[in-house]
Amino acid sequence: MRSTSIHRKTGGGRRPLIGAVVGGAAMVGVLLAPVSQAAAQDGPISLIRDTEVEAILHKDADPIFRAAGIDPKAVTIYIVGDEELNAFVSGGQNLFVFTGLIAKTKTPNQLTGVIAHETGHMAGGHLVRGAEGEKQELATYLLTMGLGVLAAVAGSPDAAAGLLYSSGYFAALTGAGFTRTQEASADQAAITYLEKAGESGKGIVDFFDNFRYEEVFENARRYKFFQDHPITSERIAALQVRAAQQPHYGVVDTPEAQAEHEVMVAKLKAFEDLPAQTLLDYPETDTSYPARYARAIAYYRDLQTDRALKLTDALIAEQPNNPYLWELKGQTLFESGRPAEAEPAHRRSVELMPEAPLLRMNLAQTLLAEENPQKLDEAVAELHHAINVEPDNAAVWMLMAQAYDRKGQPGMARLASAEQEFALGQLADAKVFAMRARHQLPKNSPEWRRATDIVLVSKPSKEDLQALAQEGSVVPVRR
Repeated sequence: MRSTSIHRKTGGGRRPLIGAVVGGAAMVGVLLAPVSQAAAQDGPISLIRDTEVEAILHKDADPIFRAAGIDPKAVTIYIVGDEELNAFVSGGQNLFVFTGLIAKTKTPNQLTGVIAHETGHMAGGHLVRGAEGEKQELATYLLTMGLGVLAAVAGSPDAAAGLLYSSGYFAALTGAGFTRTQEASADQAAITYLEKAGESGKGIVDFFDNFRYEEVFENARRYKFFQDHPITSERIAALQVRAAQQPHYGVVDTPEAQAEHEVMVAKLKAFEDLPAQTLLDYPETDTSYPARYARAIAYYRDLQTDRALKLTDALIAEQPNNPYLWELKGQTLFESGRPAEAEPAHRRSVELMPEAPLLRMNLAQTLLAEENPQKLDEAVAELHHAINVEPDNAAVWMLMAQAYDRKGQPGMARLASAEQEFALGQLADAKVFAMRARHQLPKNSPEWRRATDIVLVSKPSKEDLQALAQEGSVVPVRR
């Protein structure tokens, strides 16, 4: 797994900062660019991409989104590569799910329950209303401080000291009350969405009940999820009563859904844990599909390429139409320096799942690595397929720049670099590459106009605008 970690800023656990996505082969890192200056520093965050895991998560979550009246295509699910038990929504319709949460849910219904709860925050506009809670906390703090000052002026130093000392406490109580209201609302919404989707609310009750002990811990010792989603026995009881009243309470996960969940957990653990740990968790005596899949990944990561390929080929023999197994085989060969051998495997994964942009990118990356000029056009075509689905995938634009450079098309290469930097939110660099592209592209061509657009939306200087105006690209700036 290639992973990129950067610092994020959050406020209260459900307002991280998101920016552009960097995709890649199998499991890759994602770069987040800060978009808000209001929240406080909260440490690094690392995201991963994987077509199979994303597909399973959407299969679980999309019925919930639809039940909430949200278009599933409008929601982006980010997978946070972190063993912490946590999930949150941010920036409108962005759902962040931690791999630690996935690993600690025993059934799809438990995970879906948590997703339904977060969807309740999303549909309820709690991110926007969170600002109201912060204002209320501040108002309580200032009011208490003001009363303390008045008490001091009135000649009551003891009362003044007590009020000044307690101002933060009273503000926290105000915020806690606001949070409890939102959490209760999200709980009730979750049960509603699950029932409407024909699923049981038992999963979210079981999930909270499994971590009931968290309520006795001080905040610093709790999982992050339960710091931001305070759990109490009363809250669990209220959920249990409401969930048990629903007609679909007795619905259980299908064997197929449970199997997919176990595959997702095994794959995430195999990519994130040390290979030795994976082989302990999934020993040779475990002959289930998830266990063998996890061991194949562990051997590949441990550079035991022959063992990884032997096990992957055995899995492919059982499931010849599984695109993710062909992807794993291609990745194993590619990262062992054998791109020509990796090409057929990646090609087969694309044939089986042509709509998956990351699989297209894997194939293009492999074709470029073969350094065969006759395969450059196909590599570019595959990258264009990927970009049509994910136009903000910076890693695809990076490969596109490499491909056009090798084809001897510097203007297109610089334009691709401009698109890459623009997707990453690096506007200054995007403008530089776009200006270079304009000098090397045919004037008034679609590509030249796209480069001009990037310049215009990347905070151009007065000199940049004057240069564009002189050539007639924009209306002159008059001051």
